[in-house]
Amino acid sequence: MNVVQLFKCLSDETRLNSTLLIHQEGEVCVCELVAALGESQPKISRHLSQLRSCEILLDRRKGQWVFYSIHPDLPDWGLSLLEDVGRVHEKELRVLKEKLSAIKDRPNRC
Repeated sequence: MNVVQLFKCLSDETRLNSTLLIHQEGEVCVCELVAALGESQPKISRHLSQLRSCEILLDRRKGQWVFYSIHPDLPDWGLSLLEDVGRVHEKELRVLKEKLSAIKDRPNRC
């Protein structure tokens, strides 16, 4: 992955917010992103598919749930970038994390 590709993949607000939430939470289910971001499931899934294609995210199935996490091969400079952007985007992320916390019956992770 190169810098230009990473920035192109994160240039959409939905993809950026999804990636930052996943980075901070460790792993997030599609249904949680739908609730936190207030977008439709098809829209969230389409953006997650793009992030998976860019090798920013990795997915895993657990029954009916699909969980996303940061791809283990994302370069260190990419992880550093996500940490820096997360600090700059802290207020917005706090609101999204509050929405995540308000979800009843969140799916269980391994």
